[in-house]
Amino acid sequence: MSPNDLLLLNLDSAFERSAWHGTTLRGALRGLTVEGALWRPAPDRKNVWEELLHCAYWKYIACRRLVRDPPARFPRSPSDWPQPPGEPTPELLRADIALLREQHAALRAGVAAFPPSRLGLRPTKKGPTYAQLILGIAAHDLYHTGQIQLVKRLHGRA
Repeated sequence: MSPNDLLLLNLDSAFERSAWHGTTLRGALRGLTVEGALWRPAPDRKNVWEELLHCAYWKYIACRRLVRDPPARFPRSPSDWPQPPGEPTPELLRADIALLREQHAALRAGVAAFPPSRLGLRPTKKGPTYAQLILGIAAHDLYHTGQIQLVKRLHGRA
């Protein structure tokens, strides 16, 4: 198995494939309703919709660092923690989940095409190596999957 294949396996195990650790990010979003996506455990806490957009944004950033394409703008704002639409609907929720899937697919394509000889290099002077960046996105997905699962459970008890 090539280093890129191993990185792709790690990304996919966190995002959508069957994994030993349980729920993936995509699995945590399955069956999500607008009400569930917008519910907050407290006024100053994130909701599931914000979490999924945040994950999409960081997949976008990682992909941009890998492929070094001209900077395209992320389609939602503000950047790091995009807000759900002002008038949320099931269609808009599905569109934002699709945006997350699209960003994952773009990141996968970037990882698959990335030269393995460059995985130990750094895209920025002080940042992680490319390999650490890719592994970090998988860890980021799992971290936010845990948060989403917790918010969903708390919502079920509220």
